[in-house]
Amino acid sequence: MSLDITPLVPAGRQVIEAYGNGGFVIAGTRYIGSVIVFPERTLAWAAAVAADVTELGLTPLFEEPLPAEILVVGCGPRFVPAPGVLRPVFKARGVMLEWMDTGAACRTFNVLLAEGRPVAAALIAVP
Repeated sequence: MSLDITPLVPAGRQVIEAYGNGGFVIAGTRYIGSVIVFPERTLAWAAAVAADVTELGLTPLFEEPLPAEILVVGCGPRFVPAPGVLRPVFKARGVMLEWMDTGAACRTFNVLLAEGRPVAAALIAVP
């Protein structure tokens, strides 16, 4: 007997299939470098290290008609604390900031996406 444990995700959603080697495979497409992922689309992102994660750098998140309520940030190959100024900025916008290493962020985004939650991810590419 075998069980399929693949989460059921509606067609067209940006499921993160792989990460590493300087990029990501998202919904069958390879992206080189860091990305911002919404349920329906993925954008290139200039961040290379956790210190690059700023309110200005995350502007595309707030350009969506209905902004995500949860932002999962993958800060790189190892966890480093979030810059202290970010949490109040996102809280004021009604967005919960979830900060973790990139691998954990990819997995968390996929779970929240499968649950239909209003989520976006900002993911720093890892080697």
